[in-house]
Amino acid sequence: MIMQDAIYTILEVSLPAILVGLVIGLMISIFQAATQVNEQTLTFVPKIVGIFVAILIFGGMMVTNLTDFGYRVYEYALMAVA
Repeated sequence: MIMQDAIYTILEVSLPAILVGLVIGLMISIFQAATQVNEQTLTFVPKIVGIFVAILIFGGMMVTNLTDFGYRVYEYALMAVA
């Protein structure tokens, strides 16, 4: 039960940043294929900026989910002792 909760929490917290990085990477790959520009920094810098913005936007939700998970783990521990 606790492992399922942990995996679900990890997915829920990391999903916004991963999706933003994926979408930005896909858009840059399409741009590079269309223009045949193969510059490495062209993929790196926009992903970093996009993921940073995603963390700024969704950071409150991420912290809330992690805090709630911490409370649930503590409750699981209390139930195991009782």
